[in-house]
Amino acid sequence: MLLEDRKAIVTGASSGIGKATAERLGREGASVCVNYYSPEERSAAEGVAAAIEKSGARALAIQADVGNENDVEQMTAQVAKAFRGLDLLVNNAGIEKWVPLLKMTLADWNAVMTTNLTGAFLCLREAAKVMAHGPGGVIVNMSSVHEFIPWPGFAHYCASKGGMKLLMQTAARELAPKIRVLNIAPGAIVTPINRFVLDDPEAEHAVEEEIPLGRIGKPEEIAAAVAWAASAQSDYVTGTTIVVDGGMSLYPKFV
Repeated sequence: MLLEDRKAIVTGASSGIGKATAERLGREGASVCVNYYSPEERSAAEGVAAAIEKSGARALAIQADVGNENDVEQMTAQVAKAFRGLDLLVNNAGIEKWVPLLKMTLADWNAVMTTNLTGAFLCLREAAKVMAHGPGGVIVNMSSVHEFIPWPGFAHYCASKGGMKLLMQTAARELAPKIRVLNIAPGAIVTPINRFVLDDPEAEHAVEEEIPLGRIGKPEEIAAAVAWAASAQSDYVTGTTIVVDGGMSLYPKFV
């Protein structure tokens, strides 16, 4: 197992990429905190935790708003106490919403930035404090190909992921050599956040036509990249973004 005896938090882990990642980390031997945002997600998060425990690993389902400093501090402390340490954080929680730039309200902007960028910062900071007092660890941020590809209608989302890129690079410099920090950048993936494309056959086909591998990716394929990036097999990897997109960023229509 790649992650035996590791102690992890995966944010936004009740569905999609977060769910697949939490379950994969558990199968690789890690104890996992399955973070979720709202009471409505509690049942799903507890289901993920149950699946992890069924695979033989420990799991906790903890509600916390990653954009709320107090929530993040309490969650990190609770996990470190329950698992007797923390050495892996997957900053996965994120939201997106189509809004044309000239119609984007400050509330629209703040909602995305608070979850996607401020949330990543808060979780990174608190997890790194624990890791710095222990043997070290790894922080994997779930970015997007939109950390470098513009996306009309999603200025706030692109800005949050672009900010995450430089947050990751700066943290990697500042926290090395004890803590590795890197980004995983998925392309188009079958997740609830992309339902607006998946529910429209024409839109889905248009996206698939621009992906050299000819299909939209699976959450499990991103989870596999996270498991490798967090493991000792990638001990010489830090301060970079690993793109997992089926080649979509090779095509000028996206760039």
